Amino acid sequence: MRSKQEMMELGMNFARNCEQIRIFTLEGSLTNVNIPNDEFQDYDFSYFVTDMEHFKQNDDWLGYFGTRIMMQKPEAMELFPPELGNWFSYLMIFEDGTKMDLTLIPLNEYEEYFANSDGLVEVLLDKDNLIDGPVIATDKMYHIEKPSHQSFDDCCNEFWMSSTYVAKGLARNELLFAADMMNQVFRPNLLTMLRWKVGIETEFSLSIGKYDKFLEQYVSSETWTTLLATYEIGSKQNMWEALYTSYSLFRITTQFVADKLGYSYPDYDENVSPYIDTIRRTYA
Repeated sequence: MRSKQEMMELGMNFARNCEQIRIFTLEGSLTNVNIPNDEFQDYDFSYFVTDMEHFKQNDDWLGYFGTRIMMQKPEAMELFPPELGNWFSYLMIFEDGTKMDLTLIPLNEYEEYFANSDGLVEVLLDKDNLIDGPVIATDKMYHIEKPSHQSFDDCCNEFWMSSTYVAKGLARNELLFAADMMNQVFRPNLLTMLRWKVGIETEFSLSIGKYDKFLEQYVSSETWTTLLATYEIGSKQNMWEALYTSYSLFRITTQFVADKLGYSYPDYDENVSPYIDTIRRTYA
């Protein structure tokens, strides 16, 4: 696998030698000083260009970066509608294992790009000095935010309401429905509450990463083991156990957050739990 220095030089040399490229930026985790570097990080490059069609007419120019074993062009796909407007991206994995996500952006959209940036951006090349002032990469946009009382209540409400759909799916032996509800709707509220707990304990001063990937570093080993147990849903019985394990962890975490923020603990738990208990006794 090529080194970071090799890949950065590769991206820079191509940008310098191509007249159509006027600005070159690096985005993502490689700009974040709070994330340790490792060999699995992507090189998220963006080229701001004067002529998009010059690049889009064929893919031959991409060979400069190496031999690919896989490439995806999201803006050219039909099954998954594009989301980047006039931008065009190439997600590439090379034979040495290096991954590069390269995005072409019309030069006249550079102001919009920086105005809507998530903050994790470094400007590596600006041939025409278009960008005013320094651009300093920061992950502040992703720091955990203190929830309002309304948001806290909404999380509790959604957790307990969505749990009834999981139980209904299990009662009907609709296991795929129950699993999707658990993974996509129900458990995210547990993760939100755990995230707020971490925020309280760290004074809302940091991010725990995309998809809460650094959560383990900020919770007890007991909490982490309990959380992982909620993902054991390979059978109907496991799903019931995961549901009730989620309840226990959510109660503990919610009480902590409510106490620390001075919020009242809503009565959803008291009202819904007996209802779920009845379904389980009848249909488990």
